[in-house]
Amino acid sequence: MITAKVELTQPLKQQRQFVAQTGSGHNVLLDDTAGGTGPKPIELVAAGLAGCTAFDVITVLRQKYHQKVTGYEVRVEADQADRPPQVFTTVRIHHVVTGFGIDMAALEEAIRLSEGKYCSVGAMVQKTASLHTTYEVVEDKTEWMKPVQAVGVQS
Repeated sequence: MITAKVELTQPLKQQRQFVAQTGSGHNVLLDDTAGGTGPKPIELVAAGLAGCTAFDVITVLRQKYHQKVTGYEVRVEADQADRPPQVFTTVRIHHVVTGFGIDMAALEEAIRLSEGKYCSVGAMVQKTASLHTTYEVVEDKTEWMKPVQAVGVQS
């Protein structure tokens, strides 16, 4: 079971700032644009989607396909309905994978598995929004991190 609670931080003031506590004991300050002291709840949905797919994709790339990933970023942009409830209507997800010799087919399969099977946040968002996914691979140029070729030993 997933649990969370929010509590108004300053009940005697006009602000609408809350502290959210997750069931695992982590705290996040929530606010609106007027207060500006924390993310809006809908921003956390976008961040949750980015995090959910990122965990899936990096796990598949590393554990199933043994890819040498040295950096990974997921960017999410979402359009909302004009009227309440302002649900997501279109979501753009962009994956940027940095590494050595990343296999494009492995990346495509990792993204497909995340979107079609593993990412619970994505499954919920897809109830109201169309998802559009793009990706890019950046070849890591860090010399000292490149795999070293074994050199024959002469006797």
